[in-house]
Amino acid sequence: MLSLFKDSPEYEARKARPFSPTKVTISEVHAVVPKHLFQKSFFTACLYIARDVLSAVALYKLGWQIEPLAASLVKDYGAPSYVGTIAKWGGWSVYWVCQSVVLAGWWCMAHEAGHGNVSNKKWLNNLTGFLLHTFVLAPYFAWRSTHHSHHKATVSIERDENYVPRTRSDFKLPSESVARAVDYHELFEETPIYTVARMLLMQLLGWQIYLCLDTMGSPRHPKGTNHFTPSSSLFKPHERNGIIASNIGLTVMCCILYMWTQTVGLPAFLKLYFVPYILLNHWIVMLTYLHHSDPTIPMYRNRQWSYLRGALSTVDRPLLGWAGRVYFHNVSHDHIAHHLFSNIAWYNQPYVTEELKKLLGVEYNSDSTNTFRALYRTFTQCCFVEDEGDIVFYKNQHGKAVRELAPDALDRPTVVAKKVD
Repeated sequence: MLSLFKDSPEYEARKARPFSPTKVTISEVHAVVPKHLFQKSFFTACLYIARDVLSAVALYKLGWQIEPLAASLVKDYGAPSYVGTIAKWGGWSVYWVCQSVVLAGWWCMAHEAGHGNVSNKKWLNNLTGFLLHTFVLAPYFAWRSTHHSHHKATVSIERDENYVPRTRSDFKLPSESVARAVDYHELFEETPIYTVARMLLMQLLGWQIYLCLDTMGSPRHPKGTNHFTPSSSLFKPHERNGIIASNIGLTVMCCILYMWTQTVGLPAFLKLYFVPYILLNHWIVMLTYLHHSDPTIPMYRNRQWSYLRGALSTVDRPLLGWAGRVYFHNVSHDHIAHHLFSNIAWYNQPYVTEELKKLLGVEYNSDSTNTFRALYRTFTQCCFVEDEGDIVFYKNQHGKAVRELAPDALDRPTVVAKKVD
């Protein structure tokens, strides 16, 4: 039980080891991955999609039975009313968690389609991703554009699009040489209750806030940047028709939900769709945040960044165990492999991970820390980075980084390698 509140051995070992960029080359990485793993099967993808859709439908059907069964306990079996109440809300709680995980699987499958892994045909990938993402109110083409930009510049402080760290000057902190402990504490120290409240806000509404305001996106974009304006600086001119299509899809889906709500009533809409929708976005925010925000993982500025260094600067996490592997389509368990080879389908990524472990050794980043503990740790320790330095780590509320650079870290040459599309 105590292990739920402890950092994993992998995390502790990584924290204690001074960091130096890998000596492994992109050619060596490519060489260890068997060519057959790049093959895609639309039939296989359809089986996964069918499983996810049938799981959601089955849960939806069961959801309609929760309140009748709870009422039956009282009416037909003479159970006290409080038993019926407990059964009803207990049933809804189970439904919300299970359905949110399954629908997050729809989101993750659309993510795979966005990378071209459902089929060898571009239009099939886009149709699949568009339909799945639209059902869970995600703008497929807008998200796909910024997500591809993220893959091309992972953990590049200047160019990444997601979870870009804020700097000392962004927080108007004094320079490191004159800053006092109180300067950091006044800005970053919070009561645990307030911290948890901020975490809940990020987990429950962070996805919507990001789409609408580009919060935690790249600061190079102007104020007012969002994922719905076709002329946004997030998108290239040739992508604008896709942004419009995403907006139309979301509008149609909202109309469908409105008409369905008129039929089944607001309480049914909230219980059967809205709460799972909010929670599925919690899972997506959690896994993406923890992939790229960790006190022990470096971030790079342009002079030291390369595609390989960026792709290796993420963490594989066993989020939700077998359920996360099954319904999140390996995206959390095999995230390093995904960043190195985003054109390999999810069902082959575990094999890629095994080869990478052998090649990378201690440079392979994993963390079996309880995910909620890891979330709290990252939320409280990843506060800011320095304005200077080509390789930097997050600093905590005391103005300290938990990991240091090896003496030769900046002496290793940067080899710029082309991204694998």
